[in-house]
Amino acid sequence: MAHGRLSFEVNRISSAPPETLFALETDGANWSQWSKPVIAQSSWDRQGDHEPGGLGAIRKVGLWPMFLREETVGYEQDRRHVYRFIGPFQPVRDYRAEVVFAPTPAGGTDLRWTASFRASSLPGVDLATLFLNRMIIRALAARLIRAAERINQQATTDQRSRL
Repeated sequence: MAHGRLSFEVNRISSAPPETLFALETDGANWSQWSKPVIAQSSWDRQGDHEPGGLGAIRKVGLWPMFLREETVGYEQDRRHVYRFIGPFQPVRDYRAEVVFAPTPAGGTDLRWTASFRASSLPGVDLATLFLNRMIIRALAARLIRAAERINQQATTDQRSRL
């Protein structure tokens, strides 16, 4: 634990291109379409500058009445998305996550999802919180990849049928 922060990293490889994964991950209004049952409801509290999921965007995810609000604080089209928790309901303090989509030589994506948050002052809570957050991000990454690969497969099938 450095400077009172806990962090973790989830790495996955997808056959889908970075732009497909990026489009799904930054579309806050439609997270619940690909991430259920982890995220039951999703919507925009505010769309971002230049792009709906761009800088300043706030996506609302969860299940009524317990919604997390995640503000986009870093946005590089098809490459990188950074967000933080804001608002009154924050299960951890100073949560910040970064999702990086790196193209692979085969046309797929190396997905790296990192997150960090401030350690609790309550003994024994940190490891459980870290474990739970890592499990949630692992589940989201797996669902994100499955959705992107379905989209990619459908696009390939549609393209072949036009030939």
